[in-house]
Order: sequence, then C-alpha cells, then structure tokens
Amino acid sequence: MQHKTQLTLSFLLSQVLLLACAEDLECIPGFQQKVFYIEQPFEFTEDQPVLNLVFDDCKGNNKLNFEVSNPDFKVERDGSLVALKNVSEAGRALFVHARSEHAEDMAEILIVGANEKRGALKEIFKIEGNLGIPRQKRAILATPILIPENQRPPFPRSVGKVIRSEGTEGAKFRLSGKGVDQDPKGIFRINEISGDVSVTRALDREAIANYELEVEVTDLSGKVIDGPVRLDISVIDQNDNKPMFKEGPYVGHVMEGSPTGTTVMRMTAFDADDSSTDNALLRYNIIKQTPIKPSPNMFYIDPEKGDIVTVVSPSMLDRETMETPKYELVIGAKDMGGFDVGLTGTATATILIDDKNDHPPEFTKKEFQATVKEGVTGVIVNLTVGDRDDPATGAWRAVYTIINGNPGQSFEIHTNPETNEGMLSVVKPLDYEISAFHTLLIKVENEDPLVPDIAYGPSSTATVQITVKDVNEGPVFHPNPMTVTKQENIPIGSVVLTVNATDPDTLQHQTIRYSVYKDPAGWLEINPTNGTIGTTAILDRESPYVQDNIYTALFLAIDSGNPPATGTGTLHITLEDVNDNVPSLYPTLAKVCDDAKDLRVVVLGASDKDLHPNTDPFKFELSKQSGPEKMWKITKINNTHAQVVLLQNLKKANYNIPISVTDSGKPPLTNNTELKLQVCSCKKSRMDCSATDALHISMTLILLSLFSLFCL
Repeated sequence: MQHKTQLTLSFLLSQVLLLACAEDLECIPGFQQKVFYIEQPFEFTEDQPVLNLVFDDCKGNNKLNFEVSNPDFKVERDGSLVALKNVSEAGRALFVHARSEHAEDMAEILIVGANEKRGALKEIFKIEGNLGIPRQKRAILATPILIPENQRPPFPRSVGKVIRSEGTEGAKFRLSGKGVDQDPKGIFRINEISGDVSVTRALDREAIANYELEVEVTDLSGKVIDGPVRLDISVIDQNDNKPMFKEGPYVGHVMEGSPTGTTVMRMTAFDADDSSTDNALLRYNIIKQTPIKPSPNMFYIDPEKGDIVTVVSPSMLDRETMETPKYELVIGAKDMGGFDVGLTGTATATILIDDKNDHPPEFTKKEFQATVKEGVTGVIVNLTVGDRDDPATGAWRAVYTIINGNPGQSFEIHTNPETNEGMLSVVKPLDYEISAFHTLLIKVENEDPLVPDIAYGPSSTATVQITVKDVNEGPVFHPNPMTVTKQENIPIGSVVLTVNATDPDTLQHQTIRYSVYKDPAGWLEINPTNGTIGTTAILDRESPYVQDNIYTALFLAIDSGNPPATGTGTLHITLEDVNDNVPSLYPTLAKVCDDAKDLRVVVLGASDKDLHPNTDPFKFELSKQSGPEKMWKITKINNTHAQVVLLQNLKKANYNIPISVTDSGKPPLTNNTELKLQVCSCKKSRMDCSATDALHISMTLILLSLFSLFCL
C-alpha cells in the first residue's frame, strides 16, 4: 500500500509540474520532467510500475526507444518504469535514455530515504511551511539538462532549451560560465533568439561531471533585462572506463600447511566511472591459475572485497611436494556488478608458498671415514646432509655439533654456507704415538626450530672414524729454549752445556746426531754424538753479537729416519761481565785563547764498556809536572767527569797534557792518555790557531832534553 501511494504521489507531482508550466511553455523536445525523486522501498516488485516518464519529441514520438542504466529495469512503451524482477538494491540513481527519430534525452531517477525525499521536494517546489504546491511564476525557466557522455557526431547537438515567459521585442539570450566563455571554452552555446542550448562536442564525465552556467536576457544594446538564472548541466556517466589495478606488482605470501580459508592478500582495482552507479560496481574473479597442480582451484577471491584465500586442505599446501612454490593468478575485475555487459581489467597476483621447518636435516650415511697425518691441521672430511626445506633459509641451513669423542678439543666443525655440508677440521695437531684412532659422534640441527609436531631422529646423528697416520717427526730439544750463564773470557775449550733431544717416534728406535745451525760469532762447537757444547773462542760480553748480555745460537738434532727429520734447539748464553776494558777519555782536543781570563780549559768525561762495578767512579790524575812552575791542574767534578784548569796564561803553541784515568774494578784498570791543548791568539772574537801547528811542546820531551844536558 505504501509503495502504491509513493508511485501515485510521484506521478501526481510530475503531472502537476507539467500543468503548472503548460500555459507558459511551448513544446520542448525531450522528457517533460528530467529529475525524479522516489523513496527507497523495501523491494521493487517485479512488473509493478515504479513511476511514469513522459517523453515528447514534438513530432509524434516515431520510433521511440528507452534504455535504463540498470538492467533489472525497463520502460514500457507508455513510459511506465517497471522492475524485471524483485530488486532489493538498485543503487542511488537510475538513468533513462530515450531516443526517437527526431530527439533524444536523459532522465534521472534519484532513490532517497524518506527524509531526503521531503527535503528534495521542498527544494523543487519551494514549499515554505505548507503542503500546497503553488505555481511560481518565473520570467526565465532554465531546467537542469542531463547529457550522456561520449555522444557520437553530428555536432552541435541540441540538449535542452531555456524559455522566457514574458516576450520582449529584440530580447536575446546570453549564456556564460565554465564551458562557454571560460576554459574549457566553446563546449556549450545558446541560440540567442530561441533559447535552444546545444553541445558542440562529446563530453567526458571523468574530466568534468557538472557544469554550472548562467543564462541572462539582454536587450538590443546588450543591457541585461532579466537574470542571471543558473543552468545546471550534468554529464551522465557511461560505462567507458574499465577497471584498473594500479598498485602492482601484487605479491602475497602464505605459509605451507596453513588452514583452509587463510587470507593471502587483497586485490583492489579502481574504476574511473561514477562510483554511485553500476558502472563502477566491481566484482572480482580468478581467471587463470598457474600451475594447476595439485589442484586447479588452490585459491578463491572474494568477489566484492578482492581478498584471496586458500581453499585447499593444509596437506595439499605442502611446499616440498609442489611442482613449484610459486603460483600466478590472473585476477579479473569487472564492472556493472560482474554482468556480461561490464568491462574487465586484469592483473597478475604472485603467491609464494613460504617454507616452515617441517623436515629435519638427515645425514646421507650413518658413518664417515677420515684419515689425517699426525701434526697436520685443517679440514679432513665434509659431512653431507639432506634437507627438503627451502634452501638458503633457516629451515634448511644446518648447524653441526660434536657431542662425543673430542675431550681435548682437537676437532671443530663448521657449516659450508653454500653446500650446507659440515666441514670437520683438526685444530690441534694429533699425535700418532698417543692415539692412532679417534671416533666422533656428531649431530645436525637447523638454525630455525622444527615445527611442534616434528622432531630430530636417529638420521640426524652420525659417526666419524678418524685414522691418524704416523710420520717421521723431528727430534725435540728439552728444554727449548735452553739457557746457561757463563763468565766472559772463559778459556777456549770450556764446556758450556750438554743438550738433550728426544725422538717422538718412540716406536721407530732411531739415533740422533747434533750439529751447529747458527753461531753468529763462531764461538761454539757441539759434539755430534752426546750433544756437549764447548767454546772455540773467547766469549766477549762487549761483542756486537751479544744483545742485552745474551748470546744466542741455534743447534740441530737430526734423526736417522728415511728421509731424516730435523729438530731445532735454541741456546741463550747469559755472559757475566769481568773488568777487561780500560776507561776511555773524551774529548782529546781542547782550545784556549792566549789572553783568556777564564782559565778553565775543558771538562773531561770517561766511559767504560764494562758493567758496574767495573766502571765509575773514575779517578782522574795528571802525570807529574816538571819545571820551575806548574802550568795546569785537574779537578774532579763527579764520578765520571773532571775539569782541566790553566794556572797561568800560556804562549801560543800546542801542548800535550798527560792524564791517567782509572776505573773501580778489582783489580782496577788505568788508561794513560794525553789531552792535546791548543793555545791560540784571539782578536775581535776570532780564534787563530794556525801558527800553533809549528810549535809542539811536550813536557816529556823537555824533561828528556834537560836530563841529557845534565848527564854530559
């Protein structure tokens, strides 16, 4: 009953609107009412009229045909809009396109709620506080115009008409706004006399959906005498845009063994058509799946949301039994709610089946063999395993552990990152004489933990049998290095040390002979049979071959194997110092001016190659001076230095001053030497010693001459 009342009201309103304007309007081709508002019913009933549309091409409606945007509706020959089946959801609007031999037009039917309808009717009829429908007299009547997009030529094409109820001689219509005199210019124009509005080219709703124009009436001089009045032109959407997937590439991941119905990813397409119409109502489907094993229908896509979910049992989603862990789905998105008349866009979704650790690693055999020479380190065997999980993941990568047979930590095992093999290495040299065989127990696991219902089994452990091969090892000195302390200057032929070397190859019963390997100073020899080291020269602690009082020599111990093996021993001899070096004096030359006021000639220093206490304090002395007057003296400054002082100015000449310096050794050693003194003439800060070379006065020579005279 409510539905019939609604239809009657709509029909009456349309008729009232036509009657209200009839006396002012001439016949205008097209729908006599272009916009309808109907209240959303619970359901549109099949074959039940919804409303009545009136179309008139003013020439008899010859070959009149109606098209409805929703395929669930049609328009009868008499203009009645009816549903072809019971429809509960028709969207927010329906569009009816009518075409005859002489005209075509578009009507819009807006489906609104009760409150929306009341507001819409009030807007149409300008009801202000009562339920009457008064006729409003207007000089310019500019009803909204609806134009389908993508119309075909010819152009210009008449799309509507503006009329004026009050005729004025010479009055003209003028149209302005976006699409006329504003960019994009020249789309619409109006016949200034008749008021016919025409479009000059096809429209694109996706570019501009609505145009708001203004109509004015001017006199012959161009002065506005009526208006402006707003003229709304709406572009009616056509299904001219197929859905597009813009967010690719589309890649989804799902874990193997996932429950049926697990969501993998969402595919979303975009349609540029009117979202309030079926032109942009999308439905999704899977067009193709590659590969098709183990099932051609591994996945399902929600037709409305685009969610891709798994539809096979967890056991079929087994990565290790699949032909490939990658599936490609061609996804289609069709507008018009998925009906055949819709346009389709496609995209490819790539789904990767991710691995979980549901297969433990297993050794390819229970026992591995390895052979290694004693004394050698490095990789001795590669342990191979198999794992059906995804390579290069933590579910595949192996971790090896030695769980028995390695108490001395002589072995280590590491994973080869490329082959996943276990590389067993000797890191501490093995000794054949201690143990010729080793047995290791090794387990293998994955980096990632196994899934809860899977465990490591017996195949995840293996035994490695290692055989150590005997080799001829060189003799070993005990101890090494060897140390001994000796005084320097011991007699040639003295015994320094008897060395001891043994052969590790105890089962071979070999003999050992000795030889000198490195003896930098050539001081030593060794008995080749018993290893006694003796001196062949004097040991000198002050020799450049001695470093920090230690002399180092190397000796060889050679066994009788075939080929013979050699061991090297190092001998460190610490040399104790004896007082075998006299002190030395420096400097040995001094110069002084013949008129010098400061008669302190020079400070002398002494040094000794020996060690304390065979060095300082030193004793400085002058040899006895003869003659009527003493000419110089020497004074001690400290333990290592003394000062020579003239007692009077001397004439320009060369003098040799006899000096003795004695160390503190027991017994002490004395060095008798001479200090050469040059007395020079000094003028204007220049010292001239050239003439002194001709004068050599030695106190010793003077004494000898005088002694000879007295003896005659």
